[in-house]
Amino acid sequence: MAQYAPPPPIAPKEETLNKIDDLKDKLNARLEQFRRVNVHDLHLADIEVYLKAAVWITQHKEFYQKESGDWTIEALERGLIRASHRAQGDAPWYQTTGRSVVHGYRSRIDGSVQPYAATLPADFGKELRKWRLEVVLHGRNNRLTEVSFLHQFNGDKDAPKTQDYIRLDLYGRGNNAYRWAGERDVMEAVDHFLALQRFQNRMQFVDPNRVVLRGFSMGGAGTWHLGLHYPDQWCVISPGAGFTTTHGYIKDLPAQLPPQQEACLHIYDAVDYAENAFNVPVVAYGGEIDPQLRAAQNIEERLHKLDIPMKLLVAPKLAHQFPPEWQKKMAEAREEYLNKGRSEYPPRVRFTTYTLKYPACAWVYLVGLQHHYERASIDAEHTDEGFKIATKNVRLLRLLMPPGALRQAAVVQIDGQRVEAMPVQPANNPSSLFVYLKRQDDRWSSVLPERIEVEQIRRPQKSNGLQGPIDDAFTSPFLCVRGTGTPWHAGTEEYAKANLERFRKEWSKYFRGKLPIKDDVEVEAQDMTSHHLILFGDPSSNSLIAQVLEGLPLKWTKEKIVLDGKEYSSADHVPAMIYPSPLSTMYYVVLNSGHTFHAADFEGTNALLYPRLGDYAILKLADGSKGDKKDPLAIEVQKAGLFDDFWHLGTSKN
Repeated sequence: MAQYAPPPPIAPKEETLNKIDDLKDKLNARLEQFRRVNVHDLHLADIEVYLKAAVWITQHKEFYQKESGDWTIEALERGLIRASHRAQGDAPWYQTTGRSVVHGYRSRIDGSVQPYAATLPADFGKELRKWRLEVVLHGRNNRLTEVSFLHQFNGDKDAPKTQDYIRLDLYGRGNNAYRWAGERDVMEAVDHFLALQRFQNRMQFVDPNRVVLRGFSMGGAGTWHLGLHYPDQWCVISPGAGFTTTHGYIKDLPAQLPPQQEACLHIYDAVDYAENAFNVPVVAYGGEIDPQLRAAQNIEERLHKLDIPMKLLVAPKLAHQFPPEWQKKMAEAREEYLNKGRSEYPPRVRFTTYTLKYPACAWVYLVGLQHHYERASIDAEHTDEGFKIATKNVRLLRLLMPPGALRQAAVVQIDGQRVEAMPVQPANNPSSLFVYLKRQDDRWSSVLPERIEVEQIRRPQKSNGLQGPIDDAFTSPFLCVRGTGTPWHAGTEEYAKANLERFRKEWSKYFRGKLPIKDDVEVEAQDMTSHHLILFGDPSSNSLIAQVLEGLPLKWTKEKIVLDGKEYSSADHVPAMIYPSPLSTMYYVVLNSGHTFHAADFEGTNALLYPRLGDYAILKLADGSKGDKKDPLAIEVQKAGLFDDFWHLGTSKN
């Protein structure tokens, strides 16, 4: 298996490191001055991104290029220049066209500042013209840091004169194939760029119906999965190489993984979502002798059986390469879709998913499934007579009425049944009308959204953002909570502390942020209602575990842990679990777990970043001794699995 661990660092000279420290202090002091005046100043992230880059490269000793020290100084000096402009009430970089400009945004996940680069055409804003937007995902680069990214897009060079589009280059929190927090980075960066254009009254120059997603290698893998998971966001997707399956791509992977792992492969295996290419055109590329050509062929084979077209350009005799002449051919192949643009309300939608993490396409939104990680599909058509729909594995459904629709009963022909449904107008979206449908005992009927909401509160069920697995908790705001009380057992407490520390290091290194952590006695009511709570310890050491325990599907005393009718000794076992929070209707609680994949997986192929434990597990503390040292993180998985769609163990009747 290919390894992608970074190379040994090349330590800068002492005087370079001293200058970096000096400039960091100066830039940090300037930022503190700005925060005292207005902590919510939208411009601060555009300055702070340079400080963050310098802090991370020094903290992790990531000087992988001989120029890294000089690039770090360059970044800090650029940050100080921006700070000087901001002190005068100015931000001239907002007006730059024809060159790349680095922006920073503050992530909603962990509050970290993350970079991306925008390159506006030279004529942007000079005439009333809508420009398309191309979102570009980079490939795997084991020397990539924020500093090297900022240097690459420092704006010293003019953009090609032929660039007739807005280009966004995404950092993606490093090298993770745009999964988990890396996935959210893409969406947050695009949202931030569009928010900047609205803030500057420049949205009239941006065409939201002509957004392209493209990338090569790891960027191709990201394009496959983001393009097919969110098919209504793009007018065309253009992946080059990458991977679209886990089995068949990872060498020496067992033919059959544990059941919860096999099920969770359906989250990110893009080939499972191939049918969604019905909703977004695909122009793919691969070298004839590149093993990663298989990624596109996997999708093409599925689409051929479904009679869905796809363009695949194959470069003769080329391996894992994407030379300029083939980039040009790809751009030409996209033209017909760019000219057409994306329809805001397509007459027909064919959508497939395996999880409510990805519930929607255009005017179709799956509110509830019958069984997670089994194929769920909908083929929906809107005509003058109403809706005609066929579904599989769908329990709750929402349909957006077309623009200009009247508030009168809509006829829905669904799975051979005729339902008349009165559209509702939500208070938080008064310009839209929705139809809600519920399937029960194989019969569909109209249902009020208030009834769905109350049922979800009274009977927890998997829904978008509350569907698991454990790793999903780290894709939206979360807070790690360590206990301050006296633990029941020294061994399990040692594991909890070591596990939190491992998560802190891995989050910083591989997801490029500072892990949000508080002691249990510091957690406030606002934290509980606005974050997933990631609780480390036991009910004696962590007061919040004691508070939520009654609302979780396990028993945990000093003597034993009981899960699904089986008992485990508390002295040498620890539960890991994700579950709807008993303290909030919108968030999870997680027990004793960060991401369930670790450093070796991050430094191998990105296809290894799949969930290991599912929704719950019982972990036995193993000896883990190496000589006279004991590894507190050594564990044996005694039980692991997935809750059903009503957060029950086993199978429930829907």
